[in-house]
Amino acid sequence: MEENATEFEFTPVSIDSFFDKSEIQTAAIETGITILTKNQEQLVKRLLDELHKSAPGRVEHLEERLRKVEKLAQDIALFPSLLERTETNTSVRTPEELVESLVSYHEEGDTLLQLPSKATLGKSFLVTKIHTFYSMYKLARDFTDMDEKLAKAYMDETISMMLTLMAEDVYMDIIRDEVINKDLRREMALSLIILWEHRSDQTIADIAPVLQSVWEARRKIAPIFGTMMGTSELMQVSMQMDVQWVQFMKGRLSDPDVSQAMEEFLFGISHEQIQRLKAILKEQGVKNIGRDEVSSYLGERVKTDIAADYRDFYLLFTVRRDNARVRARLHFDGPKHTLEDHFIRFVMEQNAEKQRKDSVAGR
Repeated sequence: MEENATEFEFTPVSIDSFFDKSEIQTAAIETGITILTKNQEQLVKRLLDELHKSAPGRVEHLEERLRKVEKLAQDIALFPSLLERTETNTSVRTPEELVESLVSYHEEGDTLLQLPSKATLGKSFLVTKIHTFYSMYKLARDFTDMDEKLAKAYMDETISMMLTLMAEDVYMDIIRDEVINKDLRREMALSLIILWEHRSDQTIADIAPVLQSVWEARRKIAPIFGTMMGTSELMQVSMQMDVQWVQFMKGRLSDPDVSQAMEEFLFGISHEQIQRLKAILKEQGVKNIGRDEVSSYLGERVKTDIAADYRDFYLLFTVRRDNARVRARLHFDGPKHTLEDHFIRFVMEQNAEKQRKDSVAGR
């Protein structure tokens, strides 16, 4: 996965197998980090216009911050594109080789030092953008006359980028899961490389509102520990959401790994803590308890209350992600993937199936 990817054993697969001809041309031309999407450009312009009218003293600071974001992107753009054939100091790297090295890498542990420099630098760029748009949300809310709905657009964009940051971990987990079909893992690897190259991801942008809605529903629901009443509530709310999420719930919730991942997502504590809590409540003859009682019954501090802050969203995802990776590595009971892993995989599989059907129909 590093620049000397030719050290790995792999069978080269042409990128043509993942794209139709028009997409290949687009992928070859559109290289480099996306500084601002069209929607982000519109949000920036609208906020600057509003600040010029209501808080002109805030304009210069925001413009300076945006210039720093642009400068960071320009510096990262000096590194070779991951979507083009590149000669490094020791070898020649192609996108096909990078895909295969990602799919074929089997070592455990943090892969930070195995990744291309552009991948690690780009993550810092994305985090910088996330913080910038969150500050824009606060400016829109506190220093302009925008109504709540307009100001919320800046928070929505912040969360969408946070989900793109999260997607990098999700893609990596799926790529390294040898149980999954290798062709799908190759498609995930290519999606990850495109994410590294542009620091934006259309699949995640499309499903971001769904995941945000699920998170909001999860935050507002007060599950009753000791029963699964909270899950029923979430399912009822879910059935009013996006078609893909409904299909996912109907089609995958019978999978034990998915249902256990759902429990962790809903209750905000680990699978191990859930099982221990159920045993304690059964032993003491207690039918159910509220969120604020969980810590005392478990004898340890647990965070079950969730704020609206997007950083809480990401923080709790990383806890569930790390726990799932440990279980997979040590062959422990419990979910080996997060709920987000399962949903994004489901969407990618649906998209791949649609592409195959469209391809057959077009012949």
